[in-house]
Amino acid sequence: MAVTRRLLMAVVGVLSLLVYLSAAYVGYALLLPVWDSRPSPLTAALVVIGTAIVFGIVNYWAATARLKRSLDAVELSRARVPEVYRRLDTLVDQMDVETPTLLLAELPIPNAFAIGGGAGVIVVDRRLFQLLSATEFEALLAHELAHLETRDALVQTVAYSLVQTFVGLAGLVVFPTVVLTGGIARSLALLRGDPSSWSRSWLGRAQQYALQVVAGLGFAVTLLILGYSRRRELAADDRAIEITGNPVGLARALTKIEQASKPETGLLRQLYVHSEADSELSRLLSTHPPIDERIQRLQEIAAR
Repeated sequence: MAVTRRLLMAVVGVLSLLVYLSAAYVGYALLLPVWDSRPSPLTAALVVIGTAIVFGIVNYWAATARLKRSLDAVELSRARVPEVYRRLDTLVDQMDVETPTLLLAELPIPNAFAIGGGAGVIVVDRRLFQLLSATEFEALLAHELAHLETRDALVQTVAYSLVQTFVGLAGLVVFPTVVLTGGIARSLALLRGDPSSWSRSWLGRAQQYALQVVAGLGFAVTLLILGYSRRRELAADDRAIEITGNPVGLARALTKIEQASKPETGLLRQLYVHSEADSELSRLLSTHPPIDERIQRLQEIAAR
């Protein structure tokens, strides 16, 4: 019985090996003409980068439109909040940004966020009008205008698109080799009569390392982009201070928002300011710095 089982596994192993080698040959034959007619490295790089940027921009505007539709928001008119618009106009005059549309919404937590760029949109939760003083509200508006001024959301979306493109290309390059090495490792394990040993062979380990490298590359670059996002939050704080000269006002606004916030999951989660630095990993995977650190930083700037 054992001999029969061993013989059967050997036959399956030989057949599997033939299938994988045949697939490798067919793939090589199909890719050879493509490789022979390949463009120059510079042209290929420009096409890939240009395509990724275009897709990133299209994805950004589509996501922005989808977000606007998901909000049950109304536009705040000048007649309704003349003092807010007076302060907004003063800020706009000092910054490289057009006057944004102000939308009033019922958000899961009291907050504000900016979408678009140039003449973008600032969405404000109605509870902020009760929570914040005029100067605190002005400091928060200056922070959101700073994001519009440098088009932070668009830049980050395009960056994600570039990351996805390059990681996808890396995976595409590695995939044939990964499949072939894994297939050969499994076939040889069947020939040895020990199917589970394939992952311990050098071919099996090579496949696992290749997959880990691609996954690790994508994760590492994603961490870099998230780190950039957190730095942009601090840069927006600095720009708001530069324009308003009021770090205490922004610190108080963030403190009141933090005290009134109970973060919930959902589409708008990443656009909110909240403190969720329960661990080092949560810090690395967050788009915003911990709000307590931002408040402390603003207080230190005010003290200086």
